[in-house]
Amino acid sequence: MLEYKEMKSGGKLGSNKDSTVKARPFLKWVGGKSKLVPHLVEQFPKNYKTFHEPLVGGGAMFFSVQPKRACINDSNAILMGAYEDIKKDVDSVVAGLSKLEKQYRKINTEEERKEYYLKQRARFNAIHTRTIEKTILLIYLNKTCYNGMYRENSIGGFNVPFGKQTNPTICDETNLRAVSKALQKTKINMGSYEKCLRTVRPEDFIYFDPPYHPLNETSSFTSYQAGGFSAKDQEILRDKFKELSNKGCYVMMSNSNSPLIRKLYKEFKIHEIDAARSINSKASGRGKIVELYITNY
Repeated sequence: MLEYKEMKSGGKLGSNKDSTVKARPFLKWVGGKSKLVPHLVEQFPKNYKTFHEPLVGGGAMFFSVQPKRACINDSNAILMGAYEDIKKDVDSVVAGLSKLEKQYRKINTEEERKEYYLKQRARFNAIHTRTIEKTILLIYLNKTCYNGMYRENSIGGFNVPFGKQTNPTICDETNLRAVSKALQKTKINMGSYEKCLRTVRPEDFIYFDPPYHPLNETSSFTSYQAGGFSAKDQEILRDKFKELSNKGCYVMMSNSNSPLIRKLYKEFKIHEIDAARSINSKASGRGKIVELYITNY
């Protein structure tokens, strides 16, 4: 966990005015909300104190808003390690990615690029401690793997195949530096979202973007990371939603248009929104779909 000093002035919805280039997500992440963010931001409370995103993922919402006071969290230690590394040592991240990009672009054939990719994937999976090399390889793999996915096997190893890109942007230095700047006044946690919300205060705003509950027994949106997110987990999240509401916080959550989610949140305001599902191993699994966002205000 990084140290965080709270600002004394109240927070308002809005971007960091000091940034000349607005940061964007530095990774493509399953469940990303880039296309929905503008509409969802319009539904935010007008004023709040601290913005909390306890299931931040790729951070599409966080980077769009860039709040003055924020706390982000995720249970994926590799992902949150990347946020920390970019915040604290963006120069090393840029240098490592630049080197990988130069090496990748020197390769002439798809077969050789695939071999190079698999070599870096093996290096990534062989690192079992949090290092800046792990962050560099995570970003490299995300830019060169199939469909920009992050998926783990049952033992937590990254197993997405090669994506066949010939000239991907592996090192987006301008954006990485903007990301680092956006994170400077943000508290970064890694672990359970329940624990990271113990210090929230009345009038804070919490945005939940959990793994979506399957629409039916044969579909699943939760299989990208070892561990998944069960129906029981959805119930526990609903209880946390209630607890935060009773504490006087503003709370919003995105989820699937499933019977379970509608039942769990029937006492709150349930809104429908048309979304595009873009990350799926099969083209038939992509396209328009109705999703929900739920608010307590």
